[in-house]
Amino acid sequence: MSFLLSWVLPILIFIGIGQFMSRRLMDRAGGPNSMSFNMGKSNAKVYVKSSDGIKFSDVEGVDEAEESLAEIVDYLHDPSKYKDIGASMPKGVLLVGPPGTGKTMLAKAVAGEANVPFFSISGSEFVEMFVGMGASKVRDLFKQAKEKAPCIVFIDEIDAIGQKRNSGAMGGNDEREQTLNQLLTEMDGFEGNTGVIILAATNRPESLDPALTRPGRFDRRVPVELPDLKGREAILKVHAKKIRVADDVDFNRIARMASGASGAELANIVNEAALRAVRDGRKFANQADLEESIEVVIAGYQKKNAILTDQEKKTVAYHEIGHALVAALQTNSAPVQKITIVPRTSGALGYTMQVEEGNHYLMTKEEIENKIATYAGGRAAEEIAIGAISTGASNDIEQATKLARAMITRYGMSSEFGMVALETVSNQYLGGDASLACSAETQTKVDQLVVELVKRQYEKARQILLENRDALDHLSQYLYEKETITGDEFMRILRETGEHTDL
Repeated sequence: MSFLLSWVLPILIFIGIGQFMSRRLMDRAGGPNSMSFNMGKSNAKVYVKSSDGIKFSDVEGVDEAEESLAEIVDYLHDPSKYKDIGASMPKGVLLVGPPGTGKTMLAKAVAGEANVPFFSISGSEFVEMFVGMGASKVRDLFKQAKEKAPCIVFIDEIDAIGQKRNSGAMGGNDEREQTLNQLLTEMDGFEGNTGVIILAATNRPESLDPALTRPGRFDRRVPVELPDLKGREAILKVHAKKIRVADDVDFNRIARMASGASGAELANIVNEAALRAVRDGRKFANQADLEESIEVVIAGYQKKNAILTDQEKKTVAYHEIGHALVAALQTNSAPVQKITIVPRTSGALGYTMQVEEGNHYLMTKEEIENKIATYAGGRAAEEIAIGAISTGASNDIEQATKLARAMITRYGMSSEFGMVALETVSNQYLGGDASLACSAETQTKVDQLVVELVKRQYEKARQILLENRDALDHLSQYLYEKETITGDEFMRILRETGEHTDL
């Protein structure tokens, strides 16, 4: 009897408590068929049509992508006119482009425009620690979608589950591959998924599995690139509606100054302008707020507690005027917009802003060489005027070297190698990782050519500054006193030297 009390009874009590707890958990998770307490269920968000959602009219600067998606929305609204001619809509649309260009916003605009259910889920939400759970979530998502067809399924950052399979040779993630295999089957398997259109977004399209990007799965690839001048102006105006701005703001000028900015960065520029207006105690943002906010996004806030010595300030002034003079005295160079020697939180002690007059898609060999010479102008000015060189040219050296190497290895602008690609670029939307594809001997030759090219452009910059020494000294002294000057002031003083009345 004592044996039963001391051993059997505690075991029976623990078994009873375990069964009681498991029933409670199953009840909360939805019953015994809940795939291990709901882990196999898709947690996609379902959106219905609403009057206050994002519409295509709220999205600017991506007209071509918007047109492709508007066609899909039109098909969902009225499929008969497409079926009459025998046309069928793409099963999948892949949105590709750099971060911040509006891929997810375009998907939200489709949800706002479509009269059909819209499922939204991130690629990372399919990844689970238990094997088989990701594939189960894919099955559950498509089961829900087929029940509500016609509908749209949006998978953000699809590269989280859609990366190329490695056949297990390197010990690949079996769970991720099972999830991908299930997605491939659901998109174009024996059963089919008529009425379900898949939208997906990624900024790493080259990493996706070829079986996922083939026609029949993602039939249409829609690039969502950085906006051009007209697009940037339209995006600025859209975001400016959310804040109070002065009536005389020149959005075209702001758009030109923000060359290369994404939609997200332009939204940040407008918001920074509003914050600056509040800090100054004003009720609205003006032109100066927007221009300053561009500098904040590019170079950071002004470091008001950073005090340069007189010698450092003089060196930085000569350095920046060196850049500006070389740029202004070369053909095919972007006009100088602003020069400042006020330190910034990014670490820059000063910078020279150049602004293109319009869209600039191609660069000639001469333009790239001029750009390298402009980068070299700062160091050359220090050497000529101060008689010593400083660490301030580190970023200039890096940028000049990158351009020189690209001319030889990617752009075919060297007589030694001609039109031979010696370098490959991956992750083009995430900064572009370059890797040389040549022998060690060729790499050594490339290094020699890069050094020769940069040295040649440095000597050209040095010669320009020596020929215009009076202008260099006069402008540097003026910048030293004022700390910030505009491009118009710079050109006026340069003309007043009497040496370049044709400028």
